[in-house]
Amino acid sequence: MEVRDAFAVLQATYNDNCGTPGNCEYFLDRLLQNLDDLDNAMKASPKGKSHFAKPLAWIAQMRTTLGGDISFPSLKKQQSLLTGTRDRINTWMQSHPEDYR
Repeated sequence: MEVRDAFAVLQATYNDNCGTPGNCEYFLDRLLQNLDDLDNAMKASPKGKSHFAKPLAWIAQMRTTLGGDISFPSLKKQQSLLTGTRDRINTWMQSHPEDYR
């Protein structure tokens, strides 16, 4: 998957949230998966890891905080970390339009 495609999928999470009853677990699992997919796409990009150093560091920091616990209770507890990581990456990507157009 290319970076622009993975980023587009991640952006779609802005239309979803934990506010809809029964949706929170799906949303958080999806958000984590989308961040993982973007991480993989950035690492595989011909531009190289150094180009995406900040977003990759934010995702790595998120993973460290999660400590491998991706259960729903853990993700719910770290919901602001997940959405915050997404939002930081979104801001970074908006200043690098050549990466998503």
